[in-house]
Amino acid sequence: MDQSFNKDSLTRLLDESSNLSINQIKRLLDKMNSAELAHCLESSPPKQRKLLWSLIDNDDEGDVLADLGDEIQQELLLEISNEELSEVVIDLELDEIVDILQHLPKNRMNMILGKMSSRDRQRIEEALIYPEDSAGGLLNTDVISVRPRHTIEVVMNYLRAQKELPENTDKLFVVSSDDLYVGELLITRIITSDPNLTVREIMDTNITPINAIQDDKEVATLFERNDLISAAVVDKNNKLIGRITIDDVVDVIREDADQNFLGMAGIAEDTFQPPGRAAKSRVFWLSMNLLTAFLAAMTINIFQDVIDQIVFVAVLMPIVASMGGVAATQTLTIVLRGLTLEQINSSNLTWLFKRELAVAILNGFVLAILIGLSTFFWFNDITLALLIAAALIINLISSVVAGVFVPLILRRFEQDPAIAGSVVVTTVTDVVGFVSFLGLATIFLL
Repeated sequence: MDQSFNKDSLTRLLDESSNLSINQIKRLLDKMNSAELAHCLESSPPKQRKLLWSLIDNDDEGDVLADLGDEIQQELLLEISNEELSEVVIDLELDEIVDILQHLPKNRMNMILGKMSSRDRQRIEEALIYPEDSAGGLLNTDVISVRPRHTIEVVMNYLRAQKELPENTDKLFVVSSDDLYVGELLITRIITSDPNLTVREIMDTNITPINAIQDDKEVATLFERNDLISAAVVDKNNKLIGRITIDDVVDVIREDADQNFLGMAGIAEDTFQPPGRAAKSRVFWLSMNLLTAFLAAMTINIFQDVIDQIVFVAVLMPIVASMGGVAATQTLTIVLRGLTLEQINSSNLTWLFKRELAVAILNGFVLAILIGLSTFFWFNDITLALLIAAALIINLISSVVAGVFVPLILRRFEQDPAIAGSVVVTTVTDVVGFVSFLGLATIFLL
């Protein structure tokens, strides 16, 4: 019932034709949780978004900010004073506070930290040491730790005294007297074990903690492979400094998928970003694509003589380039997925390349027969049909080379293959397609 109501509320708010009054909008917003409010803001054009933000209760602003994507979060942060922001974020989890502050200019971040208590400021500054895309940037300090010498009865009494456990607490972390990580103790083991046993007797010491400088994508992979709910985070000295929970990892996976999806089109923007900012974010890769289009046009110009004398090739040459581009995009997608999931390495790259090459050759012969027959019946020229069939096979093979090795080369040079890959591989297949078809036509038809 509540879910249905909230869905209807979102629909009404996002429908410009509903003509709700300010009081009606306010009442609908008051019924929503922070995630629903964030979704509502993300689904609204800028003007409507500012109105909705102004109507959200101050007590909810921090949680809503934490649930927003980076683009909209930074936009709304400009509307909040330093005094208000310091009050808004203080009750958030440590990783959420750090995520918000890391996107602020350094002088503003320091001003907000200066308005906090020394204890809060210290724990936030310690977390800010680590990059945003590292395990340290994800950790929370809401850790419950115990000593190996404690009995299970002592541990259970300690947990009862807490009255409320942090969210996603499925285990306790065992540390030495110097807070060095020793192992972990599942809540289920505590419940089912003899109260007279010690922590040392039932704890698990085979679990390797996550290093604070480890990449967040590697952390996500560890959680996925091991079905983790939470994991310990240690510093370079193996001292327990916090934990990462599954909700933080889900955010990493979602953001990474979102970046890869947008990157394939060379964009990274809020859905309802103003036209000027959206145009600015897209113009670079459109310009790159324009340059590559000129490169393809220059390639065609080299064979101007054959095009002038045999008009048929001008009609057919886009087919070869287009088929190669689609095939390259398919291979590129497979490789990007493998790189994202860390499935591709030096030991299996050769096998993957051979597999993609075999697929290209098989598809090439099938498609070559189809396009050859179509060309023959269309232009009644067996030589032209054979040439376009051969050019198609050549371009499909080039699409494999480009689709496999271009993202690897881009990653080696620390460029995002999801953003730059599609532009590069399309250029390669366009040029190879034109050169192969027009080159063969020059040799055999002139």
